[in-house]
Amino acid sequence: MNEDKGKNLQQFLEVLGRLEEPMGMYYTDLRPSEGFAPKPGRLPTVEEEARNEVDFASLAGNFSCVIGKIWLARKKRSIAWFGREHFGCLGGAYFLGFMPEQLEFNVHYVSTGIPGVLEGERYLSSPSVTRQFYTGIAPRPAPKDFCVFKPLSQFSDQEAPELVIFFARPEVLSGLHQLATFVTGDFHAVQSPFGSGCANMVTWPLKYLAEGKLKAVLGGWDPSDRPFMKTDELTFTVPFALYGMMLDRWRDSFLTASAWQNSAKKIARSREAWNEK
Repeated sequence: MNEDKGKNLQQFLEVLGRLEEPMGMYYTDLRPSEGFAPKPGRLPTVEEEARNEVDFASLAGNFSCVIGKIWLARKKRSIAWFGREHFGCLGGAYFLGFMPEQLEFNVHYVSTGIPGVLEGERYLSSPSVTRQFYTGIAPRPAPKDFCVFKPLSQFSDQEAPELVIFFARPEVLSGLHQLATFVTGDFHAVQSPFGSGCANMVTWPLKYLAEGKLKAVLGGWDPSDRPFMKTDELTFTVPFALYGMMLDRWRDSFLTASAWQNSAKKIARSREAWNEK
């Protein structure tokens, strides 16, 4: 990131209440040499599941949440990365595009479970509804071998993320939400569909983008992901093009008008309450 862009970003984050630096997401064929990643494992297929050849106990023993690895990267200002052999969980592998079809095991796990065998999360009311969800979201196949998340300041001038992810509480999110509409003129610029943390962070933004829609996605609602986020914190993901528009035009918006000062005071009180210097 060049010096001018870096300075502009820091000023933008300061106006938003000294917000944590956002993460950028991109795909690459170059395996990162550092950072946090799930332990290696082998992704099962629906064909293997149909033949009862999947060792689900082994998969459970190797479980690792995408949001959990990103949480570690955030704390250490480092990198989190994933791939076909470093996927962590079946949901993450599917939503990041490394798994073309979701297993029936996960269909039941997300919904009602299997009596006497598997306790369901009950995030969706039935396996049939869950299948509809997986069919509808249809994650983009991973275009390269690895999916990487890292702080924006760690991108070189020759690199660009596909997506930019902000982590913030509601007072700051109000600024990001309104700014997305300000720069696009789209009254539906912010979407918040059902999904896991990684689905709303990656899959839905990419899906909207593939449909020609420049949308921000509000996420972090999945109770299974909440242990890996700050209290009251949500995610706000934007395509890189929308991020550029927000960074270019925030000074023209309400963020430099008197009304935002009331929010700025509440943000300061929130930071004090959570002991965030």
